[in-house]
Order: sequence, then structure tokens, then C-alpha cells
Amino acid sequence: MADLTQEEWRSRLEHDENAVILDVRTSEEMEEGYIPGAIHLDIYQPQEFLEGLDALDKSKHYYVYCRSGNRSGQACALMTSRGFSAAFNLMGGMIEWEGDVTF
Repeated sequence: MADLTQEEWRSRLEHDENAVILDVRTSEEMEEGYIPGAIHLDIYQPQEFLEGLDALDKSKHYYVYCRSGNRSGQACALMTSRGFSAAFNLMGGMIEWEGDVTF
């Protein structure tokens, strides 16, 4: 797991052919906008979240975000403990995001 600044997260994501974006916010938060192409797994739904993680390819590189960076950090730590090869936390989360967002 690695905490990345907005700039580092975006730069790595753009150049990573093995990248997957993971949104761990609630469905209500997603209605406010999300990064295009993101997979949604609500970390506040623990059973569904874990089942969703188990269905993901652990060899991919996951770029994880939430509203502020706290839940995504927790998700990255959990992913690392479950054998994922790479999980990158977006520090500052969507609050500081200045890239493309779908509404």
C-alpha cells in the first residue's frame, strides 16, 4: 500500500497499463460524481465489500479513492493484507480532486 498525492496518483494511473480505479464511497456519494471507469465497492457494507474484493484480480494495480482519503487508506491496507499486489490510496480523496468527474 502507498499513500499518493493527487499529482502522484494521477501520474501513475495515466502510465499504468495494469491499473484499475476503485471507489469505496457510498452510493449516495457516487451520485455527487465519480471518476470515470471506477469500480464501486462501498466499504461501509463490509460483507459485500469483502466479497467484491475477493472477486477482483489481485495482480492488478488498484488506485483507490473515497471522499477524503481515510476510507480508501483503510481499504488499501485491507487489500494488502488480503494479497493484492498493489493498492494506491488517493490522499485528500475527491474533496481535492481536479480531474474528470462523471455526474
